[in-house]
Amino acid sequence: MEQNDISVGLDIGTTKIVAMIGRRNDYGKIELLGTGKAKSLGVHRGVVNNITQTIQSIQMAVDEAIAVSGIKIDSAVVGIAGQHIRSLQHSDYITRPNSEEVISDDDLDKLEKQVYKLVMLPGEEIIHVLPQEFKVDGQAEITEPVGMYGGRLEANFHVVVGQVSSIRNIGRCIKSAGLDLAGITLEPLASAEAVLSNEEKEAGVALIDIGGGTTDLAIFKNGIIRHTAVIPFGGNVITEDIKEGCSIIEKQAELLKVKFGSAWPGENKDNEIVSIPGLRGRDPKEITLKNLSKIIHARVVEIIEQVFAEIKNYGHEEPKKKLIAGIVLTGGGAQLKHIKQLVEYITGMDTRIGYPNENLAGDSDESISSPQYATAVGLLMNGLSKIDKEKARLQTIEVKEILDNNNEEETKVVEEEVEEPKEPKRTIFEKWGDKLKDFLDNAE
Repeated sequence: MEQNDISVGLDIGTTKIVAMIGRRNDYGKIELLGTGKAKSLGVHRGVVNNITQTIQSIQMAVDEAIAVSGIKIDSAVVGIAGQHIRSLQHSDYITRPNSEEVISDDDLDKLEKQVYKLVMLPGEEIIHVLPQEFKVDGQAEITEPVGMYGGRLEANFHVVVGQVSSIRNIGRCIKSAGLDLAGITLEPLASAEAVLSNEEKEAGVALIDIGGGTTDLAIFKNGIIRHTAVIPFGGNVITEDIKEGCSIIEKQAELLKVKFGSAWPGENKDNEIVSIPGLRGRDPKEITLKNLSKIIHARVVEIIEQVFAEIKNYGHEEPKKKLIAGIVLTGGGAQLKHIKQLVEYITGMDTRIGYPNENLAGDSDESISSPQYATAVGLLMNGLSKIDKEKARLQTIEVKEILDNNNEEETKVVEEEVEEPKEPKRTIFEKWGDKLKDFLDNAE
């Protein structure tokens, strides 16, 4: 088995940390070689608040994945999220000195660098600048301006901002756990990679990833990410509400939520009761399932209404921004009974649960195709895509070397079709990942 065919996705969540080792099979699907999972002890609402505990949890998850797969790993693609992430829309322009020359990648880079100079709040840094669409000399709705003539180049950008200290802390945890950063991806984007189809992204879709500590939102339209948001509530606050409302311990509250919980109170009859063992010889506690679902319902409604407010902020009611594919729910919270129906009731939008199994090989463990592993699968896919691009680049070089060994006449003809392989055009995410890796290296 070639080691360079293998990638690792590392999802550092509030409830759990998942390390996933995999590779592509002959059919282009992902073959999982090993998965490790550990309870996340040092992360609160997506932000590291205890470095030592987070490092230990990462090491536990990675060691389990290594033990299952028998493969030694030294780097991982890591997800970044948390309540410190926020996004904003920004328009900017540059005036080109010579409008007789065509627009090049350098012009786009210059425009993008200009956006990075925006003044942020203290302790914040721009971590993502995603171009939406361009205008050239007033001509709007241009998706790829390279090669066009024009004097004034302007663009609308989706700018993602995060706390410098939070990003640095995640980098430190990864390095201290003995891993290198193979790449960094916004977690909502990773989840989207795993559960959304290209048709949905084109038609317009809102991905809602309900995690343990946060609920992440990513909106796509015309194949481009249009809006991101992080709501600082997730499955853990539902568990906390059950714990307080029923006066039971957290472990029992979590079990109740998973086994008997429902987001729709009308589902349960008044006489449906579950008995909870008492602590240290105390009498068992009886809880009606109707009360349980009322507690869950109240908190889920609050979370969904906050997410829906973000969808409204994006402007989904405008004809051009309409989300035809509706909503896709994923993450551990999407497993809650009747949550799909509740989301449809609150938003009036078509909703489905997003499973990452479409991208996994047929013999994959069924538990891994659950929505709670969507982010980890997406991060693994991200890492494998980087490997595929690198392979394609090396193959181009090999072809060129073979051609160079033939006579010069033939080579000249072929060179018009197979150019000297340049570095492949890097995506905005790859550029951003490199910048962030440099930033973390310098911060050590």
